[in-house]
Amino acid sequence: MGKVTGLGGLFFRSKDSKAQAQWYYDHLGINSAATGYIWMQEAGPTVFSPFKQDTDYFASMEQQFMINFRVEGLDELVEQLAAKGVRIDENRMDESYGKFAWIYDPEGNKIELWEPVAESK
Repeated sequence: MGKVTGLGGLFFRSKDSKAQAQWYYDHLGINSAATGYIWMQEAGPTVFSPFKQDTDYFASMEQQFMINFRVEGLDELVEQLAAKGVRIDENRMDESYGKFAWIYDPEGNKIELWEPVAESK
């Protein structure tokens, strides 16, 4: 029986796709297919959740999706990104399932950073 086994890619429109790809590589370590190799993400939880059309959780009503990246060392990563001039949202969230922060790419897309709570062994 066929089944989905994970997220295989994320494709989105960009005003300057080369500059956007370079920004994601420089700041988040995620390469584009143009580099000749594919980003190998670590196994972990992935949330797939459609939001209501009128949600204010994204940066604007024009933003149709929001990427959520699982991270380690959220506070340190946000400090590193701020030092590089990345726009950081002042809001933070600390929930029972992890910590959250938000940043913006050069085209104003809001990106969620999530440090999940470590699972007990």
